[in-house]
Amino acid sequence: MAAIIQVEDLKKFYQMGDVEVQALRGVDFTIHPGEFVAIMGPSGSGKSTLMNLLGCLDTPTSGRYLLDGVPVERLDKNQLAVARNRKIGFVFQQFNLLPRSTARENVELPLVYRGGISTEERQQRAAEALDSVGLGDRMDHHPRELSGGQQQRVAIARGLVTRPALLLADEPTGNLDSHASEEIMALFKNLNDQGITVVLVTHEPDIADHAERQLVIRDGQLASDIRKGQEEVAHAHS
Repeated sequence: MAAIIQVEDLKKFYQMGDVEVQALRGVDFTIHPGEFVAIMGPSGSGKSTLMNLLGCLDTPTSGRYLLDGVPVERLDKNQLAVARNRKIGFVFQQFNLLPRSTARENVELPLVYRGGISTEERQQRAAEALDSVGLGDRMDHHPRELSGGQQQRVAIARGLVTRPALLLADEPTGNLDSHASEEIMALFKNLNDQGITVVLVTHEPDIADHAERQLVIRDGQLASDIRKGQEEVAHAHS
């Protein structure tokens, strides 16, 4: 099966005044459709930089990144925007919901940006996405009428509405209490069981434990790649 994410010798350097910061120093890994992967690492390890690259929010200094077979490093800004909208569903720590819009209107947004989809189909797809996260009865509620966990469910539905190849979640439980966090992780597991590829970035080991595989980033490099029930995968270039 073709990889959904293929990263080869990925590097990202930033210039901070006179200093060159090496955020990523040659990272290699492959993620296949249907995997549930957690990217771990302490603050400053490079995991946020990696997340931005995987999400097509930034481009690498060097190396290759194939998203669903498309070489991202060759895309211009417009093509990156199209790749983000078509291929990736995003879930953020801050739910990023529009306060004056209903749950359904918030979920419809990525389809509005895409264009070419009738209002009727947008509403139908938003309703289906909200159903899939257990909020079918809250479609007309505004964010202030929902709990933090419910708001994150709306955000996940918004990530799903474009039927992306990949759901990318950045610290998705960072603003939730432990009970709501467990519910959200169970939801990700359920979505993954339905065949959706889930990649989440977290610094919390108990959240990462829900994933089938953990990639640990340290000092801009891949320190370990561990699958549940398997010994650590050795890090030679494959």
